[in-house]
Amino acid sequence: MTRVYIGLGSNLDSPSEKICQARKVVASLEAVTEVGFSSLYASPPMGPQDQPDYVNAVMCFDTDLKATELLSAMQKVEHDFGRVRKEQRWGARTLDLDILLFGDEQINSADLIVPHVGISERAFVLYPLAEIAPTELVIPGKGCLKQLLDNCALDGLEKLSG
Repeated sequence: MTRVYIGLGSNLDSPSEKICQARKVVASLEAVTEVGFSSLYASPPMGPQDQPDYVNAVMCFDTDLKATELLSAMQKVEHDFGRVRKEQRWGARTLDLDILLFGDEQINSADLIVPHVGISERAFVLYPLAEIAPTELVIPGKGCLKQLLDNCALDGLEKLSG
């Protein structure tokens, strides 16, 4: 079994509800055993500012899927939630599921980069990750989670209540 952390994000069509629904769908996948789920966080969008704020969370689970199989499963969930992949990066979306960490693997292929690009400086990833991961967690090629968190400004990130 491999310990996996994924980031969940949405800024369209009731994003908090989308994140909670997506959690249930991912947890129900064959070969996935949920271990933890962070609080929900609101953050300003990356890229174009003419879109709603995002709601983000991080989920931890164990799986015996290979990384490429997990990527396919995550993309299917996104598609089922109405995600349409466009040329523009950082645009509004109904659901975004990113594989942040896949065990201690470093993957650099045309389809998948793990640890996720930008993981070490994105508050909307590091703060929810720190809620459910051990602070001594080492992000391969990036460093210890606690040190990364200590060097990461909140950048408008707000923990949502309830």
